[in-house]
This record gives sequence, structure tokens and C-alpha cells, in this order.
Amino acid sequence: MRKLQRSVYVLLLLFLAFGGLYFAKPFLVPLALAAVFSMLFIRLCNWLESKGMRRSLAALCCVAVFVLAAAVVAGLLYWQLGSLSGNIDSMKQRLTGMLGELRNWINSKVGISHGEQQKLIKQGNSQASGMLANFAGGLFSVGVNTVLVIVYMYLSLFYRSHIKQFILKLVPDDQESKTREIVHEAGQVAQRYLSGLGAMIGMLWVLYGIGFSLAGVESALFFAVLCGLLEIVPFIGNLAGTSLTLLAVIGQGGDTTMILSVIGVYFTVQFLQTYILEPLIVGEQVNINPLFTIMGIVLGEAVWGIAGMILAIPMLGIAKIICDRVPGLKPYGFLIGPEKPWKRNDGLLTRLSKLFRAKKEETDG
Repeated sequence: MRKLQRSVYVLLLLFLAFGGLYFAKPFLVPLALAAVFSMLFIRLCNWLESKGMRRSLAALCCVAVFVLAAAVVAGLLYWQLGSLSGNIDSMKQRLTGMLGELRNWINSKVGISHGEQQKLIKQGNSQASGMLANFAGGLFSVGVNTVLVIVYMYLSLFYRSHIKQFILKLVPDDQESKTREIVHEAGQVAQRYLSGLGAMIGMLWVLYGIGFSLAGVESALFFAVLCGLLEIVPFIGNLAGTSLTLLAVIGQGGDTTMILSVIGVYFTVQFLQTYILEPLIVGEQVNINPLFTIMGIVLGEAVWGIAGMILAIPMLGIAKIICDRVPGLKPYGFLIGPEKPWKRNDGLLTRLSKLFRAKKEETDG
């Protein structure tokens, strides 16, 4: 009975916590993104400091690398978008013609006249103007949050030892070693997941680029990069990227063969990603079963929107580490974990690092 009461209290606490996360979204989202991204650069920051660089300068270099990488990807997309803009007029004409055919089909099959359809379109246009204003406000918010993420990221790297000491002071002395281990493992999970995700996105760029080029898609590199980047949002991102590619192919005047080829590329890449890339590259990083992965993504979107979907998996991995090491929370760690947990030496990245380490030891020896 006491265990049941404890479980109910934990669930109630989680409910209240998620409510607080929802209402504190404007403040917490940039902070959480910066914390996760800063974990990715802790190893680089430590290495720079070991070479005699001051912590402030090392943190600044890490942030500069992050901003430079984001700028390179954005520049690549902009460059490819420039080559796509030359076909926008023809795409617009084709989509307009298809819209006219759709209106005729609706008139003949559903019985909605052109006048009634025009009224609905006008109502949609009035709503679209409001959506455009919301989009402009959202764009400004994204710019502000981007600056906050960069600032928070620098300060997180600079004050990381101070923050760690604060966490250790919150626990009794006899729990300090266990807490230190939890903090270390939590940072490792974020590092391994993000590095594995980055490697997988790079491979998806290559696969989608080859596939779309063979299918004859114009500006194939742009859509390949887009589909790979959208993989940051699991399950939904790759489907959204491929849907945009299909829409562009239709607008470019692609025939049925090209459309089927793009769909075939999508399913082929998804097969390789699900059964080869993810198990070898990302599978070792977080021991979360698919059910709670999807639930975490859905809950993350409900609480924090797209940022919540991006942060869902690494934060679930951190939560599992905490649950596995706190006796009262072990059942929850078992629940969200897989039936057969990955061993750390099962992943491709770990095996490659061991191989390089062994070769280095042989060379030094």
C-alpha cells in the first residue's frame, strides 16, 4: 500500500511539474536548449583548457564553433534556395493550374460551387493575414531566443563547475559520490546522443542527396539537407521534409515516375536509417523504448512545441539515468527502458573510438 501511495505521489508531482514547465516555457526553453548544447561541447572545452587556454576563452571558442556550424548549414540552404528560386514562377503556375482542377472536381463531385469556394478562400485569406502577423511575431521571438541560447550556452560552459558544486551541495555527504556519478552520466548521455544524431544527419544528407539526384529532383542538395536537418525532430521531421520535396517535384512538373522515385527514396532511406544507422550510431546513446520515445515527443510538443520535440529524447535519457540510480524511482527507469538495454560497447561510435585508442597505444608503445 505504501508503494502505491508513493507511486501516486510521484505521478502527481510529475503532473504539477509539467504544468509548471508549460507556463514557464518562454523562460525555460532557451535555457534548456543551451544546457543540452553546452553538454555537447564540454569535452572540447576541457581539451582547450588542458592546453592552457583560459576557461572564458575556451567557452567562447566552443560557442563560436557552434555558431559557425549553424551558419555553414544556413548558408548552404540559402545557396541552394537561390538555385531553386529560378523555378518558382513555373512551380506557381503549375500549382495554380492544379488548384483550378481541384476546384472543378469539388464542384462536380461534392457540389460546392465556385462562388461558395471563393467565399471560403476569402475567409481563409482573412485568417491568413492574422497568421502572417503571428508568424512575424514568432520570427522575432525566435531571433531573441537564439541570442539567449548563445548567451546561456557560453555562461553554462563558463560556470559549469560552479553549477556542479551547487548540485552536490544539495545532497547529503554520503550521497555525494552517487550524485557526482549521475551528473557525469547525464552529461555523457547528451554528448553521445547529439554527436550520434549529428553523424546520422550527415549520412542522411549523403543518402538523400544521391537518391534525389538519381530521381531527377531539381536542387536535390537543398532538399537533401532539409530532410536531414528535419531529422532533429524524430519521426515527424523526415516525413515533413519528404512531403515538401514531393510538393516541389509536383510544382516542377515532375511526372509519375519522378514522384514514385522520391517516395521510393524516402522508404529506402527510412529502412537504412531504422535498421542500420540508428542501431549502429544512435542506438547506444539513450536506452529508451520506442513507446516512451513517442510519448515523450508528443508530450514535449504539448508542453514546449518544436523545442520540446527536439529536447524530448536527450531529456528522457537523463531522466532514465536519474531513475536508475535513485532507489525509489528504479521502477520508472525500468518502465521507460528497453527490454534488452544496449550495452555501451555495442555501438559503432564506441567501437571506432576503442579501435583508434588501441592503434594510438600501439603507436606510442
